[in-house]
Amino acid sequence: MIACFRADASLAIGSGHVMRCLALADELRERGHRCVFVGHELEGQRFDVVRARGHEQVVLPALEGAPYGADEGAPPHAAWLAGPWRQDAAATRAAAEAAGADLLVLDHYGLDARWQAAARPAGVGLMVLDDLADRPHGADLLLDQNLGRAAADYDGLVPESCRLLVGPTYAMVAPRFGELRAASLERRSAQAERAAGIGSILISMGGVDAGDASGASLAALEAWAPPGTAGLPDATRVTIVMGAHAPHLARVRERAAASRLAAEVVVDVRDMAERMAAADLALGGAGGTAWERCALGLPTIVLVLAPNQAPGARALEQAGAAILADSPAEVGACLATLSDPARLAQVGRAAAAAVDGRGLARACDAMEQLMEHRV
Repeated sequence: MIACFRADASLAIGSGHVMRCLALADELRERGHRCVFVGHELEGQRFDVVRARGHEQVVLPALEGAPYGADEGAPPHAAWLAGPWRQDAAATRAAAEAAGADLLVLDHYGLDARWQAAARPAGVGLMVLDDLADRPHGADLLLDQNLGRAAADYDGLVPESCRLLVGPTYAMVAPRFGELRAASLERRSAQAERAAGIGSILISMGGVDAGDASGASLAALEAWAPPGTAGLPDATRVTIVMGAHAPHLARVRERAAASRLAAEVVVDVRDMAERMAAADLALGGAGGTAWERCALGLPTIVLVLAPNQAPGARALEQAGAAILADSPAEVGACLATLSDPARLAQVGRAAAAAVDGRGLARACDAMEQLMEHRV
């Protein structure tokens, strides 16, 4: 099978869409399939990561003309596509045809059924990755990995023949997280028995973090001090994971260097699973990394970094799988709750119950089954 992925990364979009497509692509390659990525040259794009992972990258020509958003009935996130959707669809179709694609995989909130019909070459299957259920799709297969999502949310938005993969059963976490799951959960269980406190904290606000939630979260950790205490011990290890294109990277590095805590900034890490397994607490958004944290039972203070993350963040909180902070200013109050070892362990267990680490394999099984039926 040749799978053609259409996804973008930018300072406005973030890098999560490309990264979860890469998780799928890596697994498909392990199964003997070829993957080609198609996207625009945007500030904050991740072509370097795609190529470093050994996949082909096709750069689409720049769009010229009125933005998609000027078109009546455009999707809510139409501004993510800075130009006419028909141009984009035609260029994507040409790239898919040139690659000999059997399957087109779309992960882009700004594109809907109209684009899909125009971009999809004859005889090629279509899979859509979505989180919002806010626009129509012409998909054969649709995956929405979000907690609290129901298949009924897509009633009237997909063809009756579309197969829906819904909920964190299909959470697309890389195999390494599944491999480390048992050891991570065992370590956390042992810590709970000892009533161990928080010794290490991982901050990960996505590859872009346009709003500098990383720096604000570090400041909140430094400042937290319940009455009669000195707050977190100076020896508390804080690791801040950022992308090389993050606009506030230099500022966060300066803050970490001056912190009273044992803080460090790491960039474009390849060992995120190991870092999550070793951390006692995480601060992060409600995007794709939320499912990675859950797979490892990592207790999390989750922040809403974009409006489209709010439903997922609330669902995590309702499931007991995270503590919700509406802003970095609320991190201290959340930390007060999780400083109780029993509560920390409780959140970790609920997180682990939400994601078992095998969703990626299930998704790839469904992709292969789709193509088998189309032969």
